[in-house]
Amino acid sequence: MKRVAAKPLRVLGVMSGTSIDGVDYALCDVSEYAVRVRKLWRAEFPAKLQERLHAAATGACSAHELGQLHHDLGRFYATHAQRGKDKPQLAGLHGQTVYHNPHPKAPATIQIGEPAWLAEALRVPVVSNFRSADLAAGGQGAPLATMFHKFVFGQRGKHVCVNNLGGISNITSIDWRKGKELRITAFDTGPANVLLDLAARHFSRGRRTMDTDGSWAARGKVNERLVARWLRHVYFAAPPPKSTGRELFGEPFLKDALRQMRGLSQFDALATLTALTARSIAGACESFLPSMPDRMILTGGGAANPVLKRYIAEALIGISPSTVTLTCADLGWPLESIEPAAFALLAWLRIHQRPGNLPRTTGASRAVLLGQITES
Repeated sequence: MKRVAAKPLRVLGVMSGTSIDGVDYALCDVSEYAVRVRKLWRAEFPAKLQERLHAAATGACSAHELGQLHHDLGRFYATHAQRGKDKPQLAGLHGQTVYHNPHPKAPATIQIGEPAWLAEALRVPVVSNFRSADLAAGGQGAPLATMFHKFVFGQRGKHVCVNNLGGISNITSIDWRKGKELRITAFDTGPANVLLDLAARHFSRGRRTMDTDGSWAARGKVNERLVARWLRHVYFAAPPPKSTGRELFGEPFLKDALRQMRGLSQFDALATLTALTARSIAGACESFLPSMPDRMILTGGGAANPVLKRYIAEALIGISPSTVTLTCADLGWPLESIEPAAFALLAWLRIHQRPGNLPRTTGASRAVLLGQITES
């Protein structure tokens, strides 16, 4: 029996990532055939809220503090969720990840930010807690933007990779070469902005929250010995499906890295950490993809860092001279649009009772409905 086309909806996607710097909102028209962004905006976290979120993400707050933060963050999402007269009919809220452990013996994940506040403010259903259903089905609970990447960037006859450079770097390989069946691989490659942001905070004594435009890295020299040492980390050799977070590549990793980088200037340190991200991405492509991609599309905040972008392009060309590196902005998608738009699509799938995970990429035993619905 032919499946009836699902109803198009105006969906608000809400995303705050591992970098813990702010919230991206994307109001999208989502249908069976396309996702179109109508409006984008961003709300930066106030310093005090950001401090509390960092404490939660590093296990440095009590249960009482976490409970209060869960609701305070939910109110923050709600406060900034309305712009102009266009009202959403549905919302997809990722929430803020404060713990993610995909270990198969005791998997767990938590994204805070109470969705009831958003549902009340918008008076529409809100889909949230997207990762837990995939974990329960034996998956990693990540990456979840894969469905969106396939939907928007897949290209017949080509092998296209989408590399989201948020706090953590994740990659989606969409291999649709001629004469071959569509093959999708997706996984977290390792660190991206999280280490760079933490290092910028450290060296600036809190005056900088990031290495804006890679300005410090641009003045530095890469310490090749340290990059080679860090690339021997067990995570980089582990085959997909796999996912990671601040627990592995956040504060604990940086603390050890700072000890090893003692004597380096802040410029050399940022250049070396930037090179680690770039080389780990290129190494992941070489080790775990069916072939090197024809096209690498960079998305997320890290794609606005010209030094990181150049390092990635150089690392890829060193392995595959024909690989072209560009950003999603070059294809008409603003850098900040991809992740919130992806969760708008996932919310649309959930409300229409359609699975949102791709088991091959997360390791789940089956395709499942992602997210829980809070009614208005």
